[in-house]
Amino acid sequence: MRIANLALRFLLELAAFGAVGYWGATVSARAVARVALGVGLPLAAATLWGIFVAPRARVVLSANMRMILGLAVFACATAALVDRGHLRLGATFVALVVVNVVLIRVWRQDRMVGFTR
Repeated sequence: MRIANLALRFLLELAAFGAVGYWGATVSARAVARVALGVGLPLAAATLWGIFVAPRARVVLSANMRMILGLAVFACATAALVDRGHLRLGATFVALVVVNVVLIRVWRQDRMVGFTR
């Protein structure tokens, strides 16, 4: 179960990048904007994640700040899904994130997901 929770965390990260990319690709009527946002937003989110949140992040922040930034990315993904009319998918995503974070704390997997060093 613990390995499954870490796998869920990774899948949630990928889903968050996909959700913001989906939002960017569908938010504008202009093709150039759709491409720029559809590619740029997930790249920006993944870069932010890699620099500040990932287990081997380049910038060392406090555990609480890392968690807040990670949750902010998940919140943006949820907002993107809800904005595009996918309320159930957004609610499911939030529920999975909450369960994942609780289990990370209960099973002390904080170090494995980058919350602590």
